[in-house]
Amino acid sequence: MERDKIIVRTSIIGIIANVFLASFKAVVGVLSSSIAIVLDAVNNLSDVMSSVITIIGTKLARKRPDKKHPYGYGRVENLSSSLIAVIVLYAGVTALVESVKKIIHPPVPNYSSATLVIVATAVLVKIILGRYVSKKGKSVSSESLIASGRDALLDSVISASTLLAAIIYLIWDIRTEAWLGAVISLVIIKAGLEMLGDSLSSIIGKRISSELSKEIKQTVCSFPEVNGAYDLLLHSYGPDLLIGSVHIEVPDSLSVAELDKLEHRINEKVLSEHRVILAGISVYAVNTMNDKASQMYSDIRRHVMSHEYILQIHGFYLDEEHMTIHFDIIIDFAAPDAEELYNHILTETQQAYPDYNVSITLDTDVSD
Repeated sequence: MERDKIIVRTSIIGIIANVFLASFKAVVGVLSSSIAIVLDAVNNLSDVMSSVITIIGTKLARKRPDKKHPYGYGRVENLSSSLIAVIVLYAGVTALVESVKKIIHPPVPNYSSATLVIVATAVLVKIILGRYVSKKGKSVSSESLIASGRDALLDSVISASTLLAAIIYLIWDIRTEAWLGAVISLVIIKAGLEMLGDSLSSIIGKRISSELSKEIKQTVCSFPEVNGAYDLLLHSYGPDLLIGSVHIEVPDSLSVAELDKLEHRINEKVLSEHRVILAGISVYAVNTMNDKASQMYSDIRRHVMSHEYILQIHGFYLDEEHMTIHFDIIIDFAAPDAEELYNHILTETQQAYPDYNVSITLDTDVSD
């Protein structure tokens, strides 16, 4: 698969670049007695491990679905991102410990022109590498590559700081390497925590992007029979496998055969345009043969939407035969007590229409 080839190729480039940088920095750091440069070299080695994990994770994620895992192994890439974040955190904590030791017992640095040239070159290489890896990661939706790219760009800042410490020492004879090492360590730890938070969020199940949600709903509503699309729910089983469901509002005059054809057309178009599988399409019937329903819905909608924290009302249907009124509401997650608000609206609506049995479904705010 082309996506896998891009990820592996990009990771191999990262491995080669970081091995060379780590080797040069380690030698320069030891010869110049600079803890900051040595820690920078260690950080490059952690980047090598990150690239290796990215390659392994990509290969495992491509395993074919089986009976035990019918949706495939795509989420392994999320685990890979988490492992990379843990490695970055470990490197940061280790570097902090070493920096504190050097603050207590500071060594005497010995910088040379060659040292400064090598560090300056490392800054340039890391900027180019970081931008390249990030761009490739975004192009193939690889969280692991994006994380590696961010880490490489962070490394360029770290290397630039190391260069600054060397210049300060050469000009003013002020030793800042150990203190700089401590600052670098904290920056690495912060980046690791952010990366871990992002990857865990994907594993837990984060909200789909507003842009994708709106695009899919727009596609669904492009069919003349569809009056509205609601409750779009998507599950990610990897960067290239999204499976979900949606509710559509259609006229109550459509036959079962017409609905079946409509659902097939919607599925085909959403899959073709967005690479999303709609495993289920549920139906809200819209009153088309009852003039009373339109006015009643308008009144109820105005009343319900007047309440704070109500985001949406949909799926309204008036059944005169069974004397029932049904609709769905979505309450903002920020509401102090969603259940109390729901009961309040249910009671008020029931009191306004005592001759009917009012039924309200409380939907979750899963997508924009």
